Amino acid sequence: MPPMSNQKKFAVAAVLLAVLAIVGAYFVWGSPGNSHQLTLYGNVDIREVNLGFRVAGRVAMLAADEGDTVHAGQELGRLDSEPVQREVREARAALDALRARLRLVTAGYRAEDVEQARATLAERRAALTNAEQALARQKDMRGTGATSQRNLDDAQAARDEALARLNAAATALSQFQRGYRKEEIAEAQANAARAESSLAQSDLRLEDTVLKSPSDGVILTRAVEPGAVLSSGATVFTLSLSRPIWVRAYVGEPDLGKAVPGSQVEILTDSNPSHPYQGRIGYVSPTAEFTPKNVETTDLRTALVYRLRIVVRDADSGLRQGMPVTVKLVPARP
Repeated sequence: MPPMSNQKKFAVAAVLLAVLAIVGAYFVWGSPGNSHQLTLYGNVDIREVNLGFRVAGRVAMLAADEGDTVHAGQELGRLDSEPVQREVREARAALDALRARLRLVTAGYRAEDVEQARATLAERRAALTNAEQALARQKDMRGTGATSQRNLDDAQAARDEALARLNAAATALSQFQRGYRKEEIAEAQANAARAESSLAQSDLRLEDTVLKSPSDGVILTRAVEPGAVLSSGATVFTLSLSRPIWVRAYVGEPDLGKAVPGSQVEILTDSNPSHPYQGRIGYVSPTAEFTPKNVETTDLRTALVYRLRIVVRDADSGLRQGMPVTVKLVPARP
């Protein structure tokens, strides 16, 4: 048999390499039983929020209806705010009065009050001088018979009263000069701070008469109508959030090692299988549970599985609450 030429050798080697590459790619990426392939089943999970007023009152206006798309911060409704506005005005007036009282005790007594107390002290000092002189005269006449013991007693009492009144006037002048006590100033400060807190609470109650959307979403239900009297926290709207949208899926224990948090996945819907959504595994439950009946798996209906939460990155209106989906793990390229 004649020897094979170099050209034929190269051709055969190229064919063998191509075959090996195809077989390798099949076993790495396309083999049905390949460890890199993982298909899961689950349902779309969209968070819902019950919205209501934090204060009780009568509904004055509602600005959204079922099916409306709303945005974060958008006004959805109002309560009749007149009762709360009266609370705010009353709280503000009380605060003004207590602030004025605080300014008064901090500044101390007026100069006119001090001068009046000083004049009163001078008057009481003169009255004491006269009373002491009258008492001295009565004492001088006591042995001569020109006066009686009663007159002497009256003069003594008048002198004692004048002395007491003088001491009271001196104390009053000292008080006016020193100003208010530090305890009185501290009390005035505390009363003003309490009034400020009360006003802030009333202002907050007034703000709470306006209901705003906490985030983007779609109004699912409108539970009341204008004119209804609501208690605090009563549900007015049910809001379906636009973000985040998750998929709740389940993986069996043999495949648990493949479902690693952070892994990229493709999400397929029955209504539009040609448009896959992109997502990643965000959470794997540490405890096992039985597969829910609404998850259409082929062989794990009665097996213990682990729940996954998959975050959808490019969600749109095509994903609806509870929609069944198929999740395929995107293998990491070598």
